[in-house]
Formats: sequence, C-alpha cells, structure tokens
Amino acid sequence: MGQLAREFRVTLRTLRFYEDRGLVSPRRDGTTRIYSRRDRARLKLVLMGKKVGFSLTEIREMLDLYDLKDGQIVQLRVALKRFQEQVDVLKDQRNDIEQAIEELERTVDVVAGMLREKETASG
Repeated sequence: MGQLAREFRVTLRTLRFYEDRGLVSPRRDGTTRIYSRRDRARLKLVLMGKKVGFSLTEIREMLDLYDLKDGQIVQLRVALKRFQEQVDVLKDQRNDIEQAIEELERTVDVVAGMLREKETASG
C-alpha cells in the first residue's frame, strides 16, 4: 500500500478512504492490500476527477458505469455530458476569477495612489 501511495502521491489514509467508499477494491493477502491494474486505473481516474472539480459521488457514479456490459456506450455518453458540464463550470469560474482580479487590481491602484498622496502630504 505504501508503494501505491507514494506512486500517486496520496496518503495511506486517502487510499483507505477511497477503499471504504468503494472507489478501489484491493485484494487482501493477510493484512496486505494488493492493488490490481484496475484499482490503479480507477485511482488515477479518481484523482483526475478530483483535480477538475468532480465530487467523489460523481466520480463513483462514472466509475460504476464502467462495470456495465454495454460496450461502454452508456458510460461514454454520460462521461461526455458530465465532462462538458464541468468544462462549462470551470470556464465560468475562470471568468469570475478574471473579473475579481481586474477589480482587485483597480483597487490596488486606487489605494496605492491614496498612499502616495498621504506620504507626499506628510513628507
């Protein structure tokens, strides 16, 4: 388990949490957890999903669709829809951040000007 945690740069606690949530299902050999290629792929998808803003519930739902035996058509349709929705959310967030930065930069300019005036008047 330590090797997988190091490889994916997560804590052992995180791996156990994902296991408890059913996101990965390692085989056990005594007290040792043995992660399959499937578990590694699922962990990689979980981490990617978290990075782009999906909740663990959303990630779990998408991963569960991989288990369907429909040639992945349903899974691909659902994933495509959710990915596009998340792209839209992230673009909206980016626009909000850009506007906030512009407003803050204007405020910095105003406050800096006020400070210069005060320093000049008291100097």
